[in-house]
Amino acid sequence: MNKIVKTLLAGIFVCSTALLLINIYGLSQDIRPVGFTAEQLRFGADDITLTKEEVLSRVKREPRETDAQYSARLTELIADGLAHIHWERYENTKFHQLVPIWDNWIIHFMGRFSGIPEYERYHFSDPYRSLERGIGICGDASMIMTQFLEKNGIEASMLTFPGHVVVTADIDGKATIFDPDFGVVLPFSPSELSANVDAAASLYVNAGYTEQDRSFFLNSYSQSYRVWTGPEEFITKKFYFEKFAYVFKWLLPLVGVVMSVFGVKILAKN
Repeated sequence: MNKIVKTLLAGIFVCSTALLLINIYGLSQDIRPVGFTAEQLRFGADDITLTKEEVLSRVKREPRETDAQYSARLTELIADGLAHIHWERYENTKFHQLVPIWDNWIIHFMGRFSGIPEYERYHFSDPYRSLERGIGICGDASMIMTQFLEKNGIEASMLTFPGHVVVTADIDGKATIFDPDFGVVLPFSPSELSANVDAAASLYVNAGYTEQDRSFFLNSYSQSYRVWTGPEEFITKKFYFEKFAYVFKWLLPLVGVVMSVFGVKILAKN
């Protein structure tokens, strides 16, 4: 029996040590993909214009910056700091959509073996980690913006339309819609939008987007929407699981190493 227990403890020690070494290796790695090409990005060569360092340094609210100024700047910052890759077109390892094992082995294994699509091509709920990876679609951009607005005392919510996600916030006593995916501010409340769809869609063309984009927003904003208080409601299970995973990726192997070492010592005394 002791031999079986010792073998089991040795296995736990080896596995736990391996996971700790993977975690330590991950501290030296950068989760941001490199080498984007124009054809890989939804908006072409000018899709992403800021480095990780530039985005993370500018995301903090500046002294004396008003709610309106910060919200508008944040909208453009997120749009310029995320690469809008064609989400389903490439292998999920190419742009770290499958979270690398060295970044988080728990989420990585979920993506490899759970069969849950949301983990195979993962959307971070943590806004800093999402900006560090630097890829995303409208849901990623809106989760990032909602949380940074809330961190800076601006109450915000997410709106989901068919095919698109945006943010709404109360700015100077008036509800305003922000699209951090496209970097466009819509001076309408959610209830006003349906009566101003044409004007809203025109703002995208004025910002340099195409008539095809205009047609998309004419259709999307003409339909009903749903309000979400934030990522904790939008992706509830993943939101809390992610927090768990980034704590337990260290805690579990540490416990395994300690448990196996003490277990061997106890057996040696008997």
